[in-house]
Amino acid sequence: MTSTIPKDSVGIVKPELIHFDEALTLRSGKVIESYDLMIECYGELNQDKSNAILICHALSGDHHAAGYHELEGKKDEKPGWWDTCIGPGKPFDSDIFFIVSLNNLGGCSGSTGPTTINPETGKAYGPDFPIITVRDWVNSQARLADHLEIDQWAAVIGGSLGGMQVLRWAISYPERIRHAIVIAAAPKLSAQNIAFNEVARQSITTDPDFHQGHYYEQGTYPKKGLTLARMIGHITYLSDSSMNEKFGKDSLTGGNFGRDLSTGKLNFGFDVDFQVESYLQYKGESFSSNFDANSYLLITKTLDYFDPAVDYEGDLSKAFLHGNCKFLVVSFSSDWRFPPERSRELVNTLLKAKRQVSYLEIESDGGHDAFLLPVPRYLEGLSSYLSVVANETFTNEKTSHAS
Repeated sequence: MTSTIPKDSVGIVKPELIHFDEALTLRSGKVIESYDLMIECYGELNQDKSNAILICHALSGDHHAAGYHELEGKKDEKPGWWDTCIGPGKPFDSDIFFIVSLNNLGGCSGSTGPTTINPETGKAYGPDFPIITVRDWVNSQARLADHLEIDQWAAVIGGSLGGMQVLRWAISYPERIRHAIVIAAAPKLSAQNIAFNEVARQSITTDPDFHQGHYYEQGTYPKKGLTLARMIGHITYLSDSSMNEKFGKDSLTGGNFGRDLSTGKLNFGFDVDFQVESYLQYKGESFSSNFDANSYLLITKTLDYFDPAVDYEGDLSKAFLHGNCKFLVVSFSSDWRFPPERSRELVNTLLKAKRQVSYLEIESDGGHDAFLLPVPRYLEGLSSYLSVVANETFTNEKTSHAS
């Protein structure tokens, strides 16, 4: 593995599990007495700890954002989910910044969540794990910053649900963040997005193997339901044009409608006919074997509940009146889950609050998932903005040393 690692990779990385004994009171009023957060770090923290960047993940993300895990027997290991952007010479340059990525509470990649043993019962929390909000996540992330002795992030960055966490950082801890980079996100979900999430949840909870969320004790899991949930979600992450391109021309008519046959002929039944069907089933089944269904239910609810304007009489601009952090908002032309007009809505809200904001709208056929792809204009825009962040960081560091 080591000999094949690209030069612009952060290389072999090792996760770190951090334990917190201080109780965390959630927005729901429930309390988590103690918890763990799984993190990965890339790069080195400078002397005055001013070069730290926090990466916030989306629905199915985790702490492994870049580099490779040295896993025995896993020769085909893929890099972290945002390896496109993190590494030497990349937009989030690990030669310049100290980059922290974590698995949020409620996840299933090492942080405390439904699969964790509940100390009160001696069994996995399962469906009894409390509902988590974006505000709760950010409060736990602030404690992580305290643990790392980072008083202020040079930038907090995230796409999709990660972008919502960035917004909450700018609201809850405005003095602890210098730059907020919000990518392919929105101030709150549309009714359509909530509807997609509910269909996904129903597909899981109505699976006979769900057992009201106590499937761990049954030695099974709702594979069909979770597979279907992921298939639904995956469709919304792509664009019509990207699916057409991925699955080529219609084998029967020659038209470019993304309808390639899986076997070369129709079977005149309800088995798989088209490559897109086979692709979605593969994606869904692969996901179902690697992600916990209770975590999926929990995190989709976290998405649904995000609406910081409710605390400000419906006027979100009031939420951003404090602090001095600067904003970069990025959207993608073919993203119909969080379309550009939602990002422009956010930009107008920030301008109303008299905040300094830059906006970048990228032409891309990648759909919502474009924020994970190596779109040249997108990477150029991020690199340009992060160079400004780096210059400010170095200036602040020199000033600090001089004083």
